[in-house]
Amino acid sequence: MAGESKTEKATPKKRRDERKKGHVFLSKDAIAVAALFGSTAVLRITFVGVVAAIYEMFHYAFQCAIHAPLGMGDDLIQECFYEMLVIFAKSAGPLLLITVVVAIAATFAQTRGLVTGELLRPKFNRISPLQGFKRLFSLRSIIEAVKGILKIVILLWLIYTCVSDLIIVSSSYLYMDIHEACKHIFNAIFSMMLKVGLAFLVLAAFDFLYQWWDYEREMKMSKQEIKEEYKQTEGDPQVKGKIKELQRRMAQQRMMQQVPQADVVIRNPTHFAVALRYKLGEDEAPVVLAKGQDFMAQRIVAVAEEHKIAVVENVAVARALYANTEVGREIPPMLYGAVAEVMVFLYKLDEIEK
Repeated sequence: MAGESKTEKATPKKRRDERKKGHVFLSKDAIAVAALFGSTAVLRITFVGVVAAIYEMFHYAFQCAIHAPLGMGDDLIQECFYEMLVIFAKSAGPLLLITVVVAIAATFAQTRGLVTGELLRPKFNRISPLQGFKRLFSLRSIIEAVKGILKIVILLWLIYTCVSDLIIVSSSYLYMDIHEACKHIFNAIFSMMLKVGLAFLVLAAFDFLYQWWDYEREMKMSKQEIKEEYKQTEGDPQVKGKIKELQRRMAQQRMMQQVPQADVVIRNPTHFAVALRYKLGEDEAPVVLAKGQDFMAQRIVAVAEEHKIAVVENVAVARALYANTEVGREIPPMLYGAVAEVMVFLYKLDEIEK
């Protein structure tokens, strides 16, 4: 119903449907922090090789500048470009590769390996000015803006403190070996990245909790939506009731068609009636062809009388048969004796009439 508040948790079906649409819980800040820590770890492990690659790059560039002729030909330019590309791959390749792998792993960990192209489909509400205005002043936009400002402030402050410390000692780099200078710079960069990662980790933790809360809030359903979903999955109760009623009537019709095949109908004068068949050599025990109560019992008796089938009144046996038997099944052993007495009485009655 329009305007009904959504207070109920999302059903498993709705979660599956939303997942197919690509609407899943995801914290982008958690992915960014995971990638940052991954790249920091790789940088810490491979910084010696990175320094060597940078040294090799500068050395190669100076050698080209010293030994090259006045005009650099196309071949030399291509060779320089190729060498620079190889050096870049050696120094930055592992860093970029691990960053991408960690980011993908963090994404799949949150989305449980979801891959869908549903979000790539064009949707007109995304370009709607009204929807854009609503998103601009929504709670999510405000939270994202606050997070963005905090990130910028923290990042600028940490960069400022790191650069300030480097500027103080930068004059000493003139008297240091290039390896030592690069090592010091990389240590400073690593320290800054670690501080940034720890600061962003706190923000990511809050973002993770917020995204989870916001996702669960968006997934909530109203009671009417749950009822409609139940109707779609389980079927309308009214329709199911009509189907069951139709099935019951058809079963009764088939049951009444079997009454003429009975050998005897045992009845309680007005309330219960059970039609039994017993064919010697075919049935191990009497078989229930039909049973009914009240109006149905009267119909069974009427059909039996119409086809000249013996009708015996026995209150106790009729009640026991109705309560303990099923149509199309043999009677239980506990009723063999009582039914046998009725059958013997009928056989004797037939012999007297003959």
